Amino acid sequence: MNHPDLAAKFIKDNERTNWHNQSLWFVRQKRDTAAKSVENWEQLRDIAAKIKAHSASQLDTYLEQFEKNAMANGTKVHWAKDALEHNQIVLEILKSANVTHLVKSKSMLTEECHMNPFLEKEGIEVIDTDLGERIVQLRNEPPSHIVLPAIHLKKEDVGELFHQKLGTDKGASDPNYLTEAARQHLREKFLLAEAGLTGVNFGIAETGGFVVCTNEGNADLGTALPPIHIASMGIEKLIPKLQDLGVFLRLLARSATGQPITTYSSHYHGPREGKQQHLIIVDNGRSQLLGKETYQKALSCIRCGACLNTCPVYRRSGGHSYGYTIPGPIGSTLALEKDAAEFYTLPFACSLCASCRDVCPVKVDLDRQLYERRRDIVKEGLLPIKKRIAMWVMGNIFGSPQLWKPTGWILRKSLSIIPKKILYSSLNTWGKQRELPEPPKQSFRQWYKSNREMYKK
Repeated sequence: MNHPDLAAKFIKDNERTNWHNQSLWFVRQKRDTAAKSVENWEQLRDIAAKIKAHSASQLDTYLEQFEKNAMANGTKVHWAKDALEHNQIVLEILKSANVTHLVKSKSMLTEECHMNPFLEKEGIEVIDTDLGERIVQLRNEPPSHIVLPAIHLKKEDVGELFHQKLGTDKGASDPNYLTEAARQHLREKFLLAEAGLTGVNFGIAETGGFVVCTNEGNADLGTALPPIHIASMGIEKLIPKLQDLGVFLRLLARSATGQPITTYSSHYHGPREGKQQHLIIVDNGRSQLLGKETYQKALSCIRCGACLNTCPVYRRSGGHSYGYTIPGPIGSTLALEKDAAEFYTLPFACSLCASCRDVCPVKVDLDRQLYERRRDIVKEGLLPIKKRIAMWVMGNIFGSPQLWKPTGWILRKSLSIIPKKILYSSLNTWGKQRELPEPPKQSFRQWYKSNREMYKK
């Protein structure tokens, strides 16, 4: 999966690239305004980071406590070591109840497990009920953002899609009209559903309950109408106590969209009378990541999307250019756990500006992790030979004053002489998007030598 090649396709549409960049920066600015409105914002971030670190250090104990309390609530608890086992558990639950229609709330874990196509091959209709998720599902493409799945699309794109799939008026692009069309379409699916599936934002070890946060209420409707509720939860979503929840609810929505809180924060503590509630606790490589000191903080992520909204690379290259379920900075480090050889380009889709760390509500050190991932790629021999040679040459030049002095002089003279047609040819890939500065007439060493006496005074 080559990020530069996929990004090149996205940025061919300059207007869309600029619009995508500005739309996400607008969300980032809303986050900043919301954060400033909370006097103890930085203290909240510190507390959240410590809670997550503590949870990770005692995860086995809290998982057992969570399971015990969840079962006491009447919830049927299942354990899945990987994506395939998760999907098979979901299938067994549905098959045992003869379910053929499933409504699903937003869940990045089920996207990670590729659950939809797995169930569809078994004859089960899976309907994503989050509006953005339903839009990309109708387009037969993955979400491009973990909070704003269809952020890469304009209202005109949605209008044309709904005209083709839902029979709306051709050329219609009014958001209210399109939203109402989606509401009527999804209401029918809710009424037909025989089971509902949600993700989990937070599992609480102390109570055995779990919380699902949405802005559309689709998770509530999808679990209230059908007789079966299935919840899929990664092991990292666990927090120790109910009192910890308030910290994360204050951080989550403000970091994600600039809201004070999500519109719906729904608590589940067992099934309704005569109904079923299943909870699938999934590992899928998380234990392996937990054992790596350099990268284990990535498990603290609460999937707010703030790192995507601020990332200059993500904003200008689009989510689909990452080729992984979770794009952006957090996805770039998680993808390497799945397949370093396939996703080796992702850690380089980063300017190391550290803006992602600055906005992360749980202070995940993503910039450091991506730097370390680059080093791992080099150590594992995954860097292309062309780059390895270039870095070896530059490393030797930068590491030797005897080589650096003449090389600097040669480059300054060359840039003054080489015609622009050659300078910005296919040989210089950096020149595709950048204008090289005019070369200085003298090196810094020369300038300093001639001016040092003045600065001594």
